[in-house]
Amino acid sequence: MSTLTIGSLAELEAHTGQELGVSGYHTITQAQIDQFAAATLDFQWIHTDAARAETESPFKATIAHGYLTVALLPYLWQQIVTIENLKMQVNYEIENLRFNQAVTVNSAVRLRAKMLSVTNLRGIAKTRIEVTLEIEGQKKPAYAGVVTFLYHFQEQ
Repeated sequence: MSTLTIGSLAELEAHTGQELGVSGYHTITQAQIDQFAAATLDFQWIHTDAARAETESPFKATIAHGYLTVALLPYLWQQIVTIENLKMQVNYEIENLRFNQAVTVNSAVRLRAKMLSVTNLRGIAKTRIEVTLEIEGQKKPAYAGVVTFLYHFQEQ
């Protein structure tokens, strides 16, 4: 796994239509799920009650909150691409995000990213990136969708 380094709008544009890479795997633990539950006040038993999940859940284990898996996107994205010469990066939009499969506790996930488009908005790069969160050992991903980031580059 190597990180792609991009330093300008022109370099971003050069990657249009290309797969940018794949992050390393991150294992989602029960402690992380519990911390997310506390932060979001979402204590549904399917996430936090391991004993009940083992007997009553179709997954036979607790599962990560879908939004926890989405919240990992910036962490995993930074393993794929480093953008240099930035004033600021803004999360702008998520399109067509579909949760395809639950992520059970202690599963490892990784992000796969492809640059769909780069639009120059008077010096601000609007990037649309296809993202897929893969689950180690599973054919179906946890989710797939398109994220849009705005990159405000330093003037050169």
